Amino acid sequence: MIALLIGLVVFLGVHLVPTRPALRGGLQDRLGQGGYKGLFSIVAAIGLVLIIWGKAEAPFIAIWNPPVWTRHVPLALMPIALILLVAAYVPNNLRRVVKHPMLAAVKLWALVHLLANGDLASMLLFAAFLAFAVVDVISAKKRATAPVRPRVNPMLDVLTVIIGLVAYMGLMHAHGHLFGVPVIA
Repeated sequence: MIALLIGLVVFLGVHLVPTRPALRGGLQDRLGQGGYKGLFSIVAAIGLVLIIWGKAEAPFIAIWNPPVWTRHVPLALMPIALILLVAAYVPNNLRRVVKHPMLAAVKLWALVHLLANGDLASMLLFAAFLAFAVVDVISAKKRATAPVRPRVNPMLDVLTVIIGLVAYMGLMHAHGHLFGVPVIA
């Protein structure tokens, strides 16, 4: 459990650096743009590895027993989360409505998984990511960092949805191998 907690602090901590413009600017001045991005990537990767390893090794400590219906919530809402995740990277018109699609995807992913999981490690993992995404959205709004996006070809919206749904189907089938919990039997 310690590795999971350290991983969350490292991964989410480094992702909070951009919410502090003075800190980020100081690091970029000292390290250069490439050095800053390189250090950010290395620290984030270390945190992610610790999260994955820590979650896999964490003992199952039941905190609550989620009702059966909560297991269906991720099935219904994860396609939306994956479409939002894709929308963060593919030019589309959805980004004109959802200013921070990546953070919206993280919030939705974390929330539905909090509902469906009642063990301590899962609750720590998903609650930490949910809290991070909420803080980051608030910070982004204060910094007014959402760019104004021009309209793009609506076919890119269709492409965004298709890629998100294909990713959902692939993740649904691979979930058991990747995370030890099969979504479909």
